[in-house]
Amino acid sequence: MKKLTRENLFSLEKYSEIRNDFRLKIMAHKKNRHLAIGPNTTLYFEDSLIMHYQIQEMLRAEKIFESSAIDDELVVYNALIPDGNNWKATFMIEFADEEERRAALKKMLGIENNLWLKIEGFNEIHAISDEDLERSDDNKTSAVHFLRFQLDHEMIDGLKGGCQLSAGINHPEYKYTVNPIPQNISESLISDLD
Repeated sequence: MKKLTRENLFSLEKYSEIRNDFRLKIMAHKKNRHLAIGPNTTLYFEDSLIMHYQIQEMLRAEKIFESSAIDDELVVYNALIPDGNNWKATFMIEFADEEERRAALKKMLGIENNLWLKIEGFNEIHAISDEDLERSDDNKTSAVHFLRFQLDHEMIDGLKGGCQLSAGINHPEYKYTVNPIPQNISESLISDLD
């Protein structure tokens, strides 16, 4: 998947003009990019369009217009764009009640290492979590993790050939499976692959 460059970005003035329409486009796009696994966790699959929006919003909020600062944002957000043979996702543990969330994060220690995707006919693809920083400690996990799911060529060919995709979490405190992943999400994810 193509990484973003400064040439892909709108000036602050231009973005101000198109922001509402761009946001509507992103919201519609994101409907095909998130997958709830059970009642309290969601995978938000990233791509270049979503990262473009994130960068534009950051530049707008921080009023960033200097080239070096824009380049810094590109480096950060480009790392979240899939590479054509993987998916990158933000994994969120979501509880509305703060006390309930705090208690769950203690029980769910290591959950980020127990997520998987499975292409029909292949072994599970386990998430590679938080490569850039440690998000858990000995007492609790974080409510947000950055994940990568690495595929090989045979898996990609299988998906493009019609194999179903499923997902799940196999943690002692949280076990859920989505089988199959809804077609709109599966099709969107397949479009990320070379």
